[in-house]
Amino acid sequence: MKRRRLDDDGGQATVELAVVLPVVIIVAVIAVNALTFFGACAAFDRVARQAICAWGAAPEASQSIDTAAAQVRSEVERAVGASNVAVSVRAEGAPAGLTKFTARLEYRPTLFGLGLRQEVFGVPLPPLVHEVALTVDAYKPGILF
Repeated sequence: MKRRRLDDDGGQATVELAVVLPVVIIVAVIAVNALTFFGACAAFDRVARQAICAWGAAPEASQSIDTAAAQVRSEVERAVGASNVAVSVRAEGAPAGLTKFTARLEYRPTLFGLGLRQEVFGVPLPPLVHEVALTVDAYKPGILF
């Protein structure tokens, strides 16, 4: 019968796995959320600028800038379309009769698609925010320069 020595390292790999596995999972969650956020930002930049150029630069005859901002927001929401992403668009007058549109993307991280808590120990966790601003010369019917 073979006797085990006291300095035998049987089970060491199991202990190392138990220690390292939670760290690997946390790093994977952070990496997936970072890549998803960067992808959402890239799509948001492209779609927001296109929507502002389409809806903000050529509004309908009786349309206000707030209505144009709402149309831009609905277009961007439809294109980005994720449950953990919130889109808002603000329009304001700029000097020389221009209109400045500011689109804002708020991204809440997830746990591989499952929602995470929005606060920990009473401290709220803010969303990741990305903004894009574009100033356009909105067509004003009946005004000639």
